[in-house]
Amino acid sequence: MKDTTTSLIAEKAQHQPTIGIVLGSGLGGLVDALADAASIPYSELPGFPEPTVSGHSGALVIGTLAGRPVAVLSGRAHYYEEGRADAMRFPLEMLQAIGVETLILTNSAGSLDPTAPPGSVMMITDHINLAGANPLIGEPTDDRFVGMTMAYDADLRAAAERAAEAEAIGLASGVYAWFSGPTFETPAEIRMARVLGADAVGMSTVPEVILARFLRMRVLAFSVITNMAAGITGAELSHEETKAMAPEGGDKLARLLTRLVGEIG
Repeated sequence: MKDTTTSLIAEKAQHQPTIGIVLGSGLGGLVDALADAASIPYSELPGFPEPTVSGHSGALVIGTLAGRPVAVLSGRAHYYEEGRADAMRFPLEMLQAIGVETLILTNSAGSLDPTAPPGSVMMITDHINLAGANPLIGEPTDDRFVGMTMAYDADLRAAAERAAEAEAIGLASGVYAWFSGPTFETPAEIRMARVLGADAVGMSTVPEVILARFLRMRVLAFSVITNMAAGITGAELSHEETKAMAPEGGDKLARLLTRLVGEIG
C-alpha cells in the first residue's frame, strides 16, 4: 500500500517538498497561498483517513509557498473520531517517504492565558498529554522509546520568532495540553490544567508530534486561539465558535508561515 500511495503522489505532484504542514480546524485558507499546487483528496490515497470533522477538508496539497516546495495536509483525523491515537501515522509516513524532514503542525485551541485572547497565535514550546493515549502503543521495535525532551525544535522556534517580528505579529508561546475530546473540557479540568502549567488546551497535535519525532522529523507547532477555555468567561463552548474564530488568527498564522517557510526552506 505504501508503494501505491507514494506512486500516486509522485504522479500528481510537481515538487519534492522537504517541509510538511498540517492544518487544523478552520485553517484551510493557507492552501490558497500555495502556487503550482496539486490537490489530492485523502479518499484517493490508499491508507489515508477521511476526516469526519467539519472544517477539515481532507486533502494532500503539494505546491510552493514563498518559493519553497511544501506538502500540506489539509485536515487531520483525531483520536476522538475512532479512538485511534495513531490515526495520522500513515499520512506522516508518506510525508517522510516523499522527502519531508520538517513538520509544522497547527491547531485551533482554547486559551488559559488572558494575554492570549481569541484571534491570537501561540507557538507551542512543550505539551502535556492529558488524554492518556499514545500513537506508538503497539509499535514492536525499540524505536518506540522516543525522547521528548526536545520535541519542539529550538532552532525552528527561534526562526518563527524572527518571522513573527518581521511580520509585526504578536506571537505568544506556551504549553499545550491535549485532552481526548470530543467534548470540551469542564471548568474543573481547566483549573487542573492551569495548575499543571498549561497555557492552551485542544484535542489534537500531540499524537502527531510523537509520530513525527518517531519518524525523526524536526517539529514546530502553533495554536490559533479561538476561545477562552471553559469557565474563564462563563460562556459555553462550541465547535461552531472554533470554526468562526479560526480564520482571524489563521490569517496571521498564514503570514507567519509564509515568511517562516521562506527562511527555513
